[in-house]
Amino acid sequence: MIHLRSALFVLWLTVTVIPWSLFVVILSPIVSSTRLYWICAKWLHVAILGAKWICGVKWRIQGMENVPSAADEKAAVILVPKHQSTWETFAFPALMPHPLAYVFKRELLYVPFFGWAIGSLDMVHINRGRASEAWRKVAEQGKRIMGQGNWMIMFPEGTRAPRGGQGEYKTGASRLAVTCQVPLVPIAVTSARCWPRKSFLVRPGVIDISIGRPIPPEGRRPDDLMREVEAWIEGEMRRLDPEAYAPSPDARAEPTRTPGA
Repeated sequence: MIHLRSALFVLWLTVTVIPWSLFVVILSPIVSSTRLYWICAKWLHVAILGAKWICGVKWRIQGMENVPSAADEKAAVILVPKHQSTWETFAFPALMPHPLAYVFKRELLYVPFFGWAIGSLDMVHINRGRASEAWRKVAEQGKRIMGQGNWMIMFPEGTRAPRGGQGEYKTGASRLAVTCQVPLVPIAVTSARCWPRKSFLVRPGVIDISIGRPIPPEGRRPDDLMREVEAWIEGEMRRLDPEAYAPSPDARAEPTRTPGA
């Protein structure tokens, strides 16, 4: 049943993204970037609703009071979420009250339909093979985007981590926070419970999203700032999904001692 539901969900994404993306590309020369963003966010909402209706993937959010409200148009933040799945990539624009600008590898622009649509949006696509050039682009465009009151979103681990796993927390987001004097908002998300990385199988369940308090950058160094983000996210992940971080029975077992040892 999981295989059938997952196949239907992929079909749902495919059937809906093609006309939606073409609509976005056609509208891109004639509507504002903000309006275009919300049109795309509507499809992302359709995508996560498809996961809910077809595969039984629900979600619950705590800590929404820790991000600026929709009425606070000029309060910029940088969201720094745990990254376990494609699900949160779809979910955050659909769930957050402000436009988000992702930092993503430019290869995604070549994905048919989906890539064409995100290429029409005001986001930051970088060449990961040219680190210094990529950072300059992130700093320049990030400052401009947040100056407009929009938010940035950067996954500090860079790529998806397995459930119960942890990647290296890189300092790109904290460097941007210090440069632009904008707070970081750490987010824990247990999406691998339902949609693990490198898998098309989507299982029913509840994804928890926990939003931490903003961490101000004033007087901080980027590495110290990111260590605080990492400590909060990883601690919260263990609270939200203790099964994933429980030691294996082998690890809990006492080592066997040989006689005379």
